Amino acid sequence: MSNNYLNQEPFNEGGESEHFTDAEILGMETALSAARQGVRGSNPLVGAVIIDADGTFLAIGHHRGAGTAHAEADVINRLLGTGVKRDLSAATLIVTLEPCSHTGRTGPCTQAILDAGIGNVVFAVADPHMPASGGAQILHNEGINVRMGLMSVEAQDLNRQWFVAVRENRPFITARLAQTVDGRIAALDGTSQWITSEESRQDSHELRARVDAIVVGTGTVLADNPRLTARAADGSEAAGQPLRVVMGLRDIPADAAVRGTPDTPATPARLGSEDFLALHTHDPAVVVRELHERGVGHIMIEGGAKINAAFLARGMVDELVVYLAPTLLGAGIPALTDLGIGTLTEAQRWEWDSTTTGPVEVLGPDLKLTLMPARAAAREEGL
Repeated sequence: MSNNYLNQEPFNEGGESEHFTDAEILGMETALSAARQGVRGSNPLVGAVIIDADGTFLAIGHHRGAGTAHAEADVINRLLGTGVKRDLSAATLIVTLEPCSHTGRTGPCTQAILDAGIGNVVFAVADPHMPASGGAQILHNEGINVRMGLMSVEAQDLNRQWFVAVRENRPFITARLAQTVDGRIAALDGTSQWITSEESRQDSHELRARVDAIVVGTGTVLADNPRLTARAADGSEAAGQPLRVVMGLRDIPADAAVRGTPDTPATPARLGSEDFLALHTHDPAVVVRELHERGVGHIMIEGGAKINAAFLARGMVDELVVYLAPTLLGAGIPALTDLGIGTLTEAQRWEWDSTTTGPVEVLGPDLKLTLMPARAAAREEGL
């Protein structure tokens, strides 16, 4: 069987050692580990390694989130630095996803590889995102020896929810809950500030700074009057702000903080001049479609309980972040309303996400839990 990208048939999971060297297999294992240091969002987790002809590791890199250098550019920069020249014609770049071929917030990885003079590329799985796909073909046309399929199962699993979002032609969606240990987001009288600690709230602001849009319901806006901006520890507005989105049928007051006021103007969103959007619907699919058409790649759902449940019930959450305070209320407003589950066998199953900081992180007195839909759900989606 040819190792050429164009002629190569799909690899069987158990037969990779026949087509890749031990050094390349170790390189991909290392690249996958590096990828897990990134953050989930509109871009997939990607890691990359460069090895010499004798299998010596030259550099390791990974992608750190939307707007930062892709893994290929990162590993090349780590090896070459600025203006350094080195013959890499016999070297191999090993990467967990097909190198991209388009210019977005960063330049195309294919051009970075060509500029570095790297002669060989091994990647795990093809990029399904149409604007970025086709990089392997470009590299092959330029005379680069390109091979695919190494540890493709592991690479698919690492980003399984990102693949689901791409296939469904929608943004990656994170749901964020801040609740007591008994699952309440507010007391019986509606008070909720503050259930979680300052450390948890600051971590949430860092998450806000990474997403393209925050979605809440009209009930949350009318009850809490939130600004929904991403703020630094000193209270100042972050340079890049998410689009603030309110969904529901009730009107939002003209002086609502989410709109920004003359005294506290809202910082423009990073995707354009628009910073606030009201969508008169209760349908998550309508919201997601509208935001996708506006170029949003990563949505964070911040509630309230009905909005959280609406997205979860539709299977439209790729990542669940729960800030859990060591507090009991016994009664009050639950974090979720009815999900339409009548028996235990219908329960939604989730798994701990071991990437980045791990599934459990201590933030002051609180715990931060990070989960993703169970693999069984992804298998039902065809992954």
